[in-house]
Amino acid sequence: MEDIIDILESRSFIDSMTNKEGISSLLSKPSKVYIGFDPTADSLHLGNFVGIIALSWFQKAGHTPVVLLGGATGKIGDPSGKSIERPLLTYEELSHNVENIRTQFEQCLDFSGKLPLPQIVNNDTWLSELPLIDFLRDVGKHYRMGPMLSKESVRIRIDSDEGMSFTEFTYQIMQGYDFFHLYSQEGVRLQMGGSDQWGNIVSGIDITRKLAKEEVFGLTFPLLTKSDGKKFGKSEDGAIWLSKEKCSPYKFYQYLYRVADVDVIRLLKMLTFLPIDEISSWEKQLIAGEIPPNYLQKKLAQEVTKIVHGEEGVLIAEKVTAALAPGSNAPIDGTVVEGLMGEMPHAELSRECVVNKTFADVASASGLLPSKGEANRLVKNGGAYINNEKISETHIQINESDLIDEKFLLLASGKKKKLLVKVQS
Repeated sequence: MEDIIDILESRSFIDSMTNKEGISSLLSKPSKVYIGFDPTADSLHLGNFVGIIALSWFQKAGHTPVVLLGGATGKIGDPSGKSIERPLLTYEELSHNVENIRTQFEQCLDFSGKLPLPQIVNNDTWLSELPLIDFLRDVGKHYRMGPMLSKESVRIRIDSDEGMSFTEFTYQIMQGYDFFHLYSQEGVRLQMGGSDQWGNIVSGIDITRKLAKEEVFGLTFPLLTKSDGKKFGKSEDGAIWLSKEKCSPYKFYQYLYRVADVDVIRLLKMLTFLPIDEISSWEKQLIAGEIPPNYLQKKLAQEVTKIVHGEEGVLIAEKVTAALAPGSNAPIDGTVVEGLMGEMPHAELSRECVVNKTFADVASASGLLPSKGEANRLVKNGGAYINNEKISETHIQINESDLIDEKFLLLASGKKKKLLVKVQS
């Protein structure tokens, strides 16, 4: 089998391991590996994507990826990396989030049967069934307060004004028990997670050793950050979500396309399956100034968008990018309009205000320009566009055939100012 540890190390994907020799021996034959994802929202985000890629690499190497959805631990909330307690979600919200997130794994992992089939499990199916007294007797007695209090995520919170509730404090016990359950019921012997999960992973290894008298292993990967130390996957509008309803394929693509040169090589290694030799060659060319501007960013955006949104998502993102480019004459179709709706100003007009009307009529009625006179001057000066085509005569009227999907019109004043008009029935 392919040495998955060598692959991940070559791509700067490993932060820490509990026992490299033991892990290498385990992975010399087909094994099960898992990562936990708490359903704190109805979509995963780009920071979670590192974990999905990790599971994909193991799947490609012949191992079975196990996705643990934290339906139960999500009821508690992981305090790791949080300065205040997470708001508790209702059980209905958690159930909704679990189902939405499940579909994102079905998109990103291979369920075709050509590779080992992923398993998706929900810890609510076992943690919610545990009687409290039995859990405290059989599991809780193996935990010591000293080590639990010494964990960084706990110590920082206890020393803060906010403090830490007993509910959050028990999170590490629940997550630790997950590892024991997956080992005893599914034969899972390797847990992975971001570097901030090291304490929780070690807790699971320890409780499994005590309850099952067997050794299991842990591996962490670096948190995804930019060169300035800020979290990658955050924008001015918030997280870059994997759901197209929360973050359009165009916006997702554009975020990756705008990555700085200083970060792009590391992200190509960690977020794509492109050959490492090819990436290393690009790195040398980048240092030597031999790479065209944004060439690598485009590669990154295409590859990651394809994994998350499929080939169609890449097509839509690139069509919308071309349509929104200043001075673009790219053709506009229904898929482009769908992508444009959330990315630019738009207005609604009745069909009577659009069909058989001039550019000046529609531009002034929609608010693109303040008056018909200014719109007509724009036409005469060569700066008026309908559906990315220049309008050269002020008397030209808009016909039904000009409407995209019979209900949209893209107007432009100059090369940058654009407005999408939705024509009502």
